[in-house]
Amino acid sequence: MRCPFCGNVDTQVKDSRPAEDHVAIRRRRFCPACGGRFTTYERVQLRDLVVVKTNGRREPFDRDKLERSVRIAMQKRPIEPERIDQMISGVVRRLESLGDTDIPSKTIGEIVMETLARIDTVAYVRFASVYKNFQAPDDFDRFVSELRPQVTGEE
Repeated sequence: MRCPFCGNVDTQVKDSRPAEDHVAIRRRRFCPACGGRFTTYERVQLRDLVVVKTNGRREPFDRDKLERSVRIAMQKRPIEPERIDQMISGVVRRLESLGDTDIPSKTIGEIVMETLARIDTVAYVRFASVYKNFQAPDDFDRFVSELRPQVTGEE
C-alpha cells in the first residue's frame, strides 16, 4: 500500500482488526520511509456497480460519495459513527444483491432515504431535500407534512 504522505510503496501493517460489524478489516499502517501512520479498510466487493444517472450518463459506483452524502445528512445528529458505517455497508450490500450491475441513481436514493427514515427523521429530511431538489420553503413544508401523523380529531 502506497504511503499517502511520501508515496513510498513499502508500508507495514502494524495492527489489523474487524470493523463495521465484521464486514471490513481495519488496518493501521506505518511507513518506514517517513514515519507516517495511516489507516486502510479492506471490504468484500461482490461486483463492480455502475450508477445510471437520470440523464442516462453512467459512472462507476463510489462508496465514498455515498458515505459523504449520508454523513452530511447526519451532521450534528446523535448517531454513533459506527452506526453510520453499518448503515452505509447495509446499503451497499443491498445494492450488490439487486442482481444487476447497472443501478439507477433513483434506486440508490430511495434505498438511502428508506434507511435514513428508520434511523433519524432529521437526517432523512436533510437527505430528501437534496435528493428531491427542494427549491422553496413550501417544498419542505409539503414533505414534512406528509411525515406527520394525521390528527383524527378525537379527544
